[in-house]
Amino acid sequence: MTEPDPSAASAEVMGYHQAQDLPGVRAFAQRRSERLGLAPDQVMSLTIAVSELVTNTLQHTSGGGRVWIRAEDGYVVCDVIDGGPMRAFGRPMPTPEARRGRGLAIVERLCDQVDAIAAAEGTIVRMRFGIAPRGS
Repeated sequence: MTEPDPSAASAEVMGYHQAQDLPGVRAFAQRRSERLGLAPDQVMSLTIAVSELVTNTLQHTSGGGRVWIRAEDGYVVCDVIDGGPMRAFGRPMPTPEARRGRGLAIVERLCDQVDAIAAAEGTIVRMRFGIAPRGS
């Protein structure tokens, strides 16, 4: 897996640095995923997943990050890039009594595919959502 290519024709990026940026990031994710052809339920899934990851960044790192959304090979691909450590996916959902720890488990269940990639600047969490053919 590679880092995102800023020259991709469909790519748009938005930075975030503080909690006040979260509504704008959600709106950006929703608009981009709609324009790139995701079905309404997928738009909501992508928006929730982005919100969870950005919230995680803002709670556990210092410096914010970027959300990069583009179309690629029949998918909408969304990268959340921050300076935090690698994240572990594939864990079970925390128990109902657990106070924290659901964010990454939620993200994993919302996406068609999710991967964490070590990058020079920190971590890229790459989410993929398949674009359904029109009329299906």
